[in-house]
Amino acid sequence: MVQVPRGTRDFTPEEMVKRQYLEQAMTATFSSFGYQQIQTPSFEHVELFTAKSGDAIINELYAFTDKGGRQLALRPELTAPVIRCYIERLQMEPKPLKVFYFGNCYRYDRPQKGRYREFQQAGCEIIGAGTPEAAAELLALAYSLLQNAGLQTIHLNIGNLTLVKSLFKKLRLVHDDQKTLLPFIDKGQFEDLKVALRDCGVSEQETTTCLQLLQTPDLSDIREFLRGDTEAEKELSVMETILELLQNAFAVKDYSLKLSIVRGLDYYTGMVFEIDAPVLGAEKQLCGGGFYELIPLLGGTAVPTAGFAVGFDRTILALEAEHFVFPASRLDVYVVPVNPEMVPQAIQIVQQLRSTGLSVDFDVLQRGIGKSLKYAAAKQAHTVVIVGPKELENNSVTLRDMDTGAQQTMAISALQTMLDKK
Repeated sequence: MVQVPRGTRDFTPEEMVKRQYLEQAMTATFSSFGYQQIQTPSFEHVELFTAKSGDAIINELYAFTDKGGRQLALRPELTAPVIRCYIERLQMEPKPLKVFYFGNCYRYDRPQKGRYREFQQAGCEIIGAGTPEAAAELLALAYSLLQNAGLQTIHLNIGNLTLVKSLFKKLRLVHDDQKTLLPFIDKGQFEDLKVALRDCGVSEQETTTCLQLLQTPDLSDIREFLRGDTEAEKELSVMETILELLQNAFAVKDYSLKLSIVRGLDYYTGMVFEIDAPVLGAEKQLCGGGFYELIPLLGGTAVPTAGFAVGFDRTILALEAEHFVFPASRLDVYVVPVNPEMVPQAIQIVQQLRSTGLSVDFDVLQRGIGKSLKYAAAKQAHTVVIVGPKELENNSVTLRDMDTGAQQTMAISALQTMLDKK
């Protein structure tokens, strides 16, 4: 027997109900913030991803050479393809440009709970707006996206890479030192970070101060340490405005300042953020993003750019862990012809109801009323319409409410009105 490839999954109709619900909920939130949907190819030139993330990513790619000798790869994420599309086709569009997307991505990674080799990603980009209000709205969008989907407990952590770089500069850390330290900061391994800072020649006192600032929720502590750094002071003022707008204008209050968010990618700059779902334990991060400088790297004209990606699969896991009740997928009407002679008339009723937007199925196996009712119950049909010869003589049918079991005879001409009321 041929089985599904490792790290991939099949989705049953029941599971697809959850996925369709989440995509529709997210689409509604993206649209309410003025974003428009975009779609890019499932595979791109390998150089698109190495330009963004470096050659090290090649080991994580599903890369191949096509029949024309081109080096291609299934996309491991969606930001680079979207920016490639912007540079190629959308640079002349009015700014800011707000786009969102859903799509399957592929990484040759070790499969584990919440992490697959084929996975769906949702996300968005705002291109051409680098103001504090644009940043605050992006944070509010990410928070609203998960909250509106039904999650009860999420936490927003906000960092700033410009401030982290100023902190490194104050500690006289060279670029190679920073590359060594970033993984420890990103993973919250502060004991290891302490040792690494000492190895980089940072004094005991400065090491203690650095660890405190990376974990402090207070911008004033950071401002005091970086006093005299013009770039840092300017960025602190911007951050204060962003946080004030986020809390007072967008009414998002459940957030924390956390400089230890470093996002690990060289092209991020300024404000960065992550959103966690504590119910998931160690693998709790659902969303991450911020401001970045990728457009010039891929050959476009530099403009302020920000965005975020959401782990679609992990969001479903979080909803399930919180015992969220997903909307049920129910059939509106199931039509049962009593005998073979009733089939043509039954199909006409089916088509009439379908034309009004109802979901309608009918018995194609001529099973009889008893088995048909059992099948309708299994499909969670709201209503069964029984088409029999005696009723048809009077242009009527029998209507059965599957929730209450109540039945009534009704004129076919009144059928649509009755079903609209249900």
